[in-house]
Amino acid sequence: MSNLPQSLSMGAAFGGGGAPPQPSSVGGGAQGSGAGKDRKMASAEQLVLELSNPELRENALLELSKKRELFQDLAPLLWNSFGTIAALLQEIVSIYPVLSPPNLTPAQSNRVCNALALLQCVASHPDTRMLFLNAHIPLYLYPFLNTTSKSRPFEYLRLTSLGVIGALVKVDDTEVISFLLSTEIIPLCLRTMEMGSELSKTVATFIVQKILLDDVGLDYICTTAERFFAVGRVLGNMVAALAEQPSSRLLKHIIRCYLRLSDNPRACDALRSCLPDMLRDATFSTCLREDPTTRRWLQQLLHNVGGNRVPALQAGGGFDHMIVT
Repeated sequence: MSNLPQSLSMGAAFGGGGAPPQPSSVGGGAQGSGAGKDRKMASAEQLVLELSNPELRENALLELSKKRELFQDLAPLLWNSFGTIAALLQEIVSIYPVLSPPNLTPAQSNRVCNALALLQCVASHPDTRMLFLNAHIPLYLYPFLNTTSKSRPFEYLRLTSLGVIGALVKVDDTEVISFLLSTEIIPLCLRTMEMGSELSKTVATFIVQKILLDDVGLDYICTTAERFFAVGRVLGNMVAALAEQPSSRLLKHIIRCYLRLSDNPRACDALRSCLPDMLRDATFSTCLREDPTTRRWLQQLLHNVGGNRVPALQAGGGFDHMIVT
């Protein structure tokens, strides 16, 4: 994963800034240069116009995705300019036919990832976030999250799509969480958590974590035994895999998910039986040695569920009383 497209930096995946903006060359990089800002905006407007021209679109997608951090108001410009969002959606739906059977080429993947990076920009901006959500645009990304090919073009596609959803959940907003819960986001994230790369697993787990941290999300997951155990099974499998190939950043999100689940009394009762033993012993002590925050979360989790080792959960036990009929 060392040759990720520029749109797939770790910061971008979490709705953050990605690479820091480069100083303007206008006026020797002088801060607050009005002329420099005007030139940047004119450049952005020209590139956005070119998105509506099929012959110029590929280059415009590339340039805008590379420079999007330089254009402060790019998201409103993308949303409010005529035909631009439709052009981005056209890029997305145009590759649906190559998803199954999987025939996505690296060039196709990079191009659509550049379009997704611009949609992430719209999802991140406070003036366009809810407009983006109310238009149900995240649903266009779900076919990408539903793929199973582990080839690099598909992995980039999943990762960038997760980045758009990550940008939505990064800002704590119950309305965003409620919308996502009305869709298939949980099973789609669970699928990626099981079969994705370390980075895509991390972003998918971050999304589940942010959903759980909202009261609506926690209640949703803990309403039925089926939902709780679907999440718990995947988290448990990930813990077992991390014992073989440790990842401190992925483990951090997994532990935070477990800790949040323990805030629900019925889920906490179930965790007393099904919390992985590897979280109770010293399996990850080296991995967590330099992460006091995650160590504290783990200590709190073990305190909540009781630190003693317990027998494995018996089939059909522990959560049956939670099944809603």
